[in-house]
Amino acid sequence: MIDYDPKNWVSVVVRFHGTIAPRLVVRVGIVAALGLVAALLNTRGFKMSATAHTLIGVALGLLLVFRTNASYERYWEGRKLLGAMVTRSRDLARQVTTFPSGDPSEVRPAVADVRRYLSAFFALGTQSLRGERDLAALGELLTAEERKLLQPHAARAPMMTSLMSARITELARAGALEPHHVMVMDANITALQDAFGGCERIARTPVPFAYAQHIKLALLLFTATVPFAIADATHWLTPIASAFIAYALIGIDEIGVEIEEPFGHDPNDLPVDRIAQAIADGVADISAASATAWDDTSAEVLV
Repeated sequence: MIDYDPKNWVSVVVRFHGTIAPRLVVRVGIVAALGLVAALLNTRGFKMSATAHTLIGVALGLLLVFRTNASYERYWEGRKLLGAMVTRSRDLARQVTTFPSGDPSEVRPAVADVRRYLSAFFALGTQSLRGERDLAALGELLTAEERKLLQPHAARAPMMTSLMSARITELARAGALEPHHVMVMDANITALQDAFGGCERIARTPVPFAYAQHIKLALLLFTATVPFAIADATHWLTPIASAFIAYALIGIDEIGVEIEEPFGHDPNDLPVDRIAQAIADGVADISAASATAWDDTSAEVLV
């Protein structure tokens, strides 16, 4: 994701990194070349009515707007789901850090595992959304035994929530958690599952092929013939005018393509890696802020 100052008009306009311009060069160049051909033919008396293009252009514009809106809706929903995962992770970290009571030597290992599984859950979820499977990339978030357990499976992130639930159940059976504590913690784990499932829905469900293909075909026909429709009005400026039209229309479609899959590595995708780091930092900060010495008679906060 590219950070920029929306109020700095000049820096936004002149910035090249992250734009769709490189992907448009070939197609816009072809349309400009057709514009030159149209200008030459126009000097020899060839003319084409612009009425059809005027009518079709309105319908095509509406299709492109709908296409971009649909893509942005997927992008924004993805961001909301990632935000929900951040919030639920922080809340679960708070709960598992402060709710348990009892002998620290017995409780701390399970609590530490839950906090570690929280970060691993998001990291594995990110890999799943991106079609990646390298468990070594998670480093110390997984033990050798956990890597061996996860390796043959596809649903790795959900397995982390099962491991979290198992540790919480262990704490409950040991008397370190009250039943209502288990219920609210389980609600957060369920919310994490729901948010990840929503992200999977976006990643696994592309824009319907028939819709995407129809828009691209309509764009191809429109931009390939528009030079001949405007040549009688623009004459030798037809290549430039055609290129501007192609850049505007094809660019809108490419923006939709760029943002409809928001979990990848493209410059305009969501900052998934930064969010993963924010979750890890949040879990660590909450744990550090809650750390206190255990009292011999009352353990109110778990280190």
